[in-house]
Amino acid sequence: MALILDLVLQGAQMLLVVAIAPLVLGITRKVKARLLARVGAPLIQPYRDIWKLMHKEAVLAHNASWLYRTAPYCIFAVTWIAAALIPTYATDLLFSWSADLIALVALLGTARFALALAGMDVGTAFGGIGSSREMMIASLAEPAMLLIVFTVALVAGTTQLSAVATLFSTASIGLRVSLGLALFALIFVGIAENARIPIDNPATHLELTMVHEAMVLEYSGRHLAMIEAAAAVKLVLYFSLIACLFVPFGMATGDKGPAALALGLVAYLVKISVLAVLLPIAETSVAKMRVFRYPIFLGGAFAAAALAVFLLFVSRGF
Repeated sequence: MALILDLVLQGAQMLLVVAIAPLVLGITRKVKARLLARVGAPLIQPYRDIWKLMHKEAVLAHNASWLYRTAPYCIFAVTWIAAALIPTYATDLLFSWSADLIALVALLGTARFALALAGMDVGTAFGGIGSSREMMIASLAEPAMLLIVFTVALVAGTTQLSAVATLFSTASIGLRVSLGLALFALIFVGIAENARIPIDNPATHLELTMVHEAMVLEYSGRHLAMIEAAAAVKLVLYFSLIACLFVPFGMATGDKGPAALALGLVAYLVKISVLAVLLPIAETSVAKMRVFRYPIFLGGAFAAAALAVFLLFVSRGF
């Protein structure tokens, strides 16, 4: 009976991150439209778009290989696995032992690699430009992400997400400058990884500015639906990671009773909703930057994460 309950709770978390991903995307678009004095699309519009794309015929280029056809499913599956491993409403679930920060970075790198290969597969100019820019962003974002992992590991003594969330929500960690710097770096990395302003504008198709859209410009039908769904899940992934590492309060840590689980679910949805509202507010306050200024933006994230690690070493007398 206990095993069945654990499977149900783990399955609920896996379905939760996929179910709310289009809604989170809809909230960000709605808030951004309101800030720009527009009505905006309904909150459920991303669900309609994915449903419509799933029922359209997929048009493929004549020189598209098997990689181009299988990449969308691989990207969605890997992103879904990574998002489902992050504790949302409860810790110590059935697959919590595999929810490791370093494994999470590896899964995200796998999805990025598959998307870049798919962008170059048909040999279009846009795909090559987008893939090269994506790899440039990855080369700057991944070192910063690893330093964030090291910061959290030095504070918590582990890279296992469930253990980190339990420790941060129950122990007296207190306010630490190093964790604040790590949060700052993670926000910058999340903006870059999700192709948001100022790194990229998901609503544009200008060849001089687009990164993610350039790689998926040739996709259509169910393949495009998988990529759009994976992008929405990836946004939820970073929101969940911020909530798990830096705002873990409200999660069901020890008690797995109905009241604790309900409180954890409500707290998680509130935290995700707040982040979904704050993101477009930040986007509308800055402008899209030039491609050659990306290293400055992500260099700030790397410097903040490196300083967080340095402060922890100094505080421990190393």
